[in-house]
Amino acid sequence: MQIEDLRIYVAVIKAGNFTAAAEQLMLSKQYVSRRIAALEESLGARLLNRNTRKLSVTDNGQLFSQHAQRILDDVQEAELAVSGRRQVLQGSFRLSVPMSFGISHLSPFIAEFLSLHPGLQFQVELADRHVDMVGEGFDMAIRIGTLPDSSLIAKRLGEFRRVICGSPSYLQGAGAPRTPEELSEHLCLRYGRESQTGWELFNGDQRKVISVHGPMVSNNGEMLRDAAVAGLGLILLPEFIVAPALASGELVTVLEEWQPTSLHLNALYPQHRQRSEINRVFMAFLQQKLA
Repeated sequence: MQIEDLRIYVAVIKAGNFTAAAEQLMLSKQYVSRRIAALEESLGARLLNRNTRKLSVTDNGQLFSQHAQRILDDVQEAELAVSGRRQVLQGSFRLSVPMSFGISHLSPFIAEFLSLHPGLQFQVELADRHVDMVGEGFDMAIRIGTLPDSSLIAKRLGEFRRVICGSPSYLQGAGAPRTPEELSEHLCLRYGRESQTGWELFNGDQRKVISVHGPMVSNNGEMLRDAAVAGLGLILLPEFIVAPALASGELVTVLEEWQPTSLHLNALYPQHRQRSEINRVFMAFLQQKLA
């Protein structure tokens, strides 16, 4: 087993297939396939399941990928420590970010970070889904809201206030709700799981959960915002999504004394990436920018 074999294997895991990994490494697909086969033979275990359409990672393969990445991280740390190039970051970095927040806030920060570190290559996926960090080869994910229990490491980057609002035309016709209970009489455009759990509101020590209904459920805040601007109902969304519409008067806040809980912004990464120099520098950069 050689370090180069580990690099090839990790590249295949992150790319998802031999062809893409070979292109990234500037190697032939046949050579990559032979090295993976030799690696499996030396370990006496199958790491990847191959078929004509896709590549999947076995349980042994996932376990081995964590150890392989840790070894590669240690090698990189050693090289940087000896060469004195600690801030000269090089390598690939796979990042998952929420769709709306990624476009509206993170996009310019990522571009600035890459301009500061031209030796990096970022692969950014814009998606609101919970990705499989290890299985899909992500180095970091930025997530907003409550985090599910997992073995991932989470670092707080900030938080966002949420508001309830609607268009002037909708409020003129339906009237503005004066109490949380009146929300059940309104058309409410719901984000994701709120269609099952309702809207949770706080006023000091008072807490109320209101079941709401309406013509739309979506996992994209910008779509719900546009529907609210069109007069289809009330929305409960992070302020960063609705701020331009509030400033222009296209939306108006209601029930301001009853506040939804703020949403936490977190960076998630696998345990084997906690000593990664790229992770550390990028995390510090985001914390500074989002402060």
